[in-house]
Amino acid sequence: MNYYFTKTINSTFEDAIQKVTDELKKEGFGILTEIDVKETLKKKLDVDFKKYRILGACNPPFAYKALQAEDKIGAMLPCNVIVIEQEENKIEVAAVDPVASMQAINNESLGDIALEIQSKLKKVIDRL
Repeated sequence: MNYYFTKTINSTFEDAIQKVTDELKKEGFGILTEIDVKETLKKKLDVDFKKYRILGACNPPFAYKALQAEDKIGAMLPCNVIVIEQEENKIEVAAVDPVASMQAINNESLGDIALEIQSKLKKVIDRL
């Protein structure tokens, strides 16, 4: 089982970030964190890297349900969505598969929540 869903789109990097953010909003997600990997690697290691952004997406009602079912689930939140410039105007977007992630946790009540989030994240990727 893959641990992510992915799609490559023709877009500029910044437009792809905006498209992903807009599609996530349609499914009830907000962006809690944004990590610019390229910038961080340049600052910390003085190395050049491709444009690569990690978006920490959260759907508050589902996060709340998951936290009620398993209070340590916060270690696996938020749902990460990555945007990578593979080449100019060829942007790969990938989202974590929460069903794959939840297999590591022995808590049956998380299964339905993970399936609902999986469906929402698949819709986001499919609509790009």
